Amino acid sequence: MRQDSSGVKVINTKKKLDLINKYWDPKIAGEMNDDKVQLVKIKDKFVWHHHAKEDELFYVLKGHLIVHFRDRDVHVGEGEFVIIPHLLEHMTEAPVETHLLYIEPKQALNTGNVTDSKYTHKDQEKV
Repeated sequence: MRQDSSGVKVINTKKKLDLINKYWDPKIAGEMNDDKVQLVKIKDKFVWHHHAKEDELFYVLKGHLIVHFRDRDVHVGEGEFVIIPHLLEHMTEAPVETHLLYIEPKQALNTGNVTDSKYTHKDQEKV
């Protein structure tokens, strides 16, 4: 049994988000198991995409998130989260500046099956 807690850290999401100055530029705030915990500021629309194998969790810290699916839209407010199953095509939108904490597997590309010069981030930075 592991007894050394020196690696346990408290992450202040507000302070970390203050370091992010571009929309749709996710930063890794932590890692657990095979997942990355990311923070991102968003506004306006993303791109339609899906993930072949990875589910995603979006938790709204501030603002309002709309997740568009081909058959309906889901609205996610502050203090709420939504889980998007893999293979389900979706597009996220934020009508106002929105701050998200989101979790997905480490190997996942944020734009899933789509590569977009504006939105795809292959080499994510840590905050």
